[in-house]
Amino acid sequence: MKGTCPYCGALDQYSDGCDVCGRTFQAGEIKDPHCAICGVPPTKRKSEHYFFELPKFSDALRKWLEENRNLQPEVKNYVLNWIKEGLRDWDITRDIPWGVPIPLEEAKGKVLYGWFDNHLCYISTTLKYFSEKGIDGKQAWNSSRIYHFIGKGIVYHHYLFLPAMRTGEEEYKLPDFIPTRGHFLLEGRKFSKSLKWYVSLRDFLNRFPADYLRYYLAAITPYSQADLNFDWEDFQKRIKNELIANIGNFIHRTLTFIWSKYGGTVPKPEEYDASDRELEEKIRKVVDEVGKDIESNELSRGLRKIAEFSALCNRYFQRKQPWTDKERAKTCLYLSANAVRTLAILLEPYTPFSAESLWQQLNLEDSVHKQNWDSASELIIRSGHKISQPKVPFQKIPDEDIEKERQKLHKLAAVQP
Repeated sequence: MKGTCPYCGALDQYSDGCDVCGRTFQAGEIKDPHCAICGVPPTKRKSEHYFFELPKFSDALRKWLEENRNLQPEVKNYVLNWIKEGLRDWDITRDIPWGVPIPLEEAKGKVLYGWFDNHLCYISTTLKYFSEKGIDGKQAWNSSRIYHFIGKGIVYHHYLFLPAMRTGEEEYKLPDFIPTRGHFLLEGRKFSKSLKWYVSLRDFLNRFPADYLRYYLAAITPYSQADLNFDWEDFQKRIKNELIANIGNFIHRTLTFIWSKYGGTVPKPEEYDASDRELEEKIRKVVDEVGKDIESNELSRGLRKIAEFSALCNRYFQRKQPWTDKERAKTCLYLSANAVRTLAILLEPYTPFSAESLWQQLNLEDSVHKQNWDSASELIIRSGHKISQPKVPFQKIPDEDIEKERQKLHKLAAVQP
């Protein structure tokens, strides 16, 4: 069922909540209701339902929101305003043929509203996972830092319904962080499978590396409710200018130079000059800087700092000009090899497949996925270390591939742009 939001007037919203303002509705509140498939207005029927007494948790919710400093202020503030305006009981049952049935004789034929049992499943599935590993799931849950990543269209559910349920249950801690993102658009329009305005993930991964998608999404997703837009041309441009021309360029130059000029052996450094000391200091600092951004959910900011570090490495390499003097080049290549190792660890959360390939090219033990994060600040690669034969870390995306994707999208779309 779709209609017009009774609070903000947004059109084409589902009957239980608004994607624009985030409010939820009771049955019959949506304006101009009609079937989402055939467009016919609904007929009204009386039915008894079960309700969760949400207003009774107003004070507890207010206290939790005001005391949790990890929540986004702009989201927290308008949720506090909802509480101030007065919460309403929450209808948690439905008369539909699918769902989790209520185990009461008087509730025969009724099922739980999906958003009610979803919140319970977050915990139950976690308990099952830990149980299978012989771990006390309840203890693990309550001693962990809990993150709930959500879209802005379900703020009401995760900032009010979910914490109220857990407060009433009393045995499992509330989330510490609820990173709330905006809507995901495709070339400026909402994804819609029915209108064929979407990109199949399977098709994408058949054509492009998974790391390209991971990199691009991390790069364009801010820690805010701002909508983000997947654009084919921007995707190609970022991969070319950032991942290839910046990060990939430094990595490949360093490894191929060591391979071709020093037989694949990292040379012994000479006495450091000012630029050498600057790079070593940055290697030691960048790990903490990026780590803090990732820990605080600022993934795009962390990725920018990795790109800035790589750009500094490129400038260093260009300034040192290792191709002019083989002896003077030794310190440059020693530090650059260690900077490449640092990049492999920093990139692992963003581009895990490429980071592992890079780790193997460096001919380092074990896997990049098993490395201690803080070790990326150390100069672990010693002189005399043998690297493996380098490979080009990232490949350009041909213009014709992007044009094919855009043509396919516009050709299949029910509404032409």
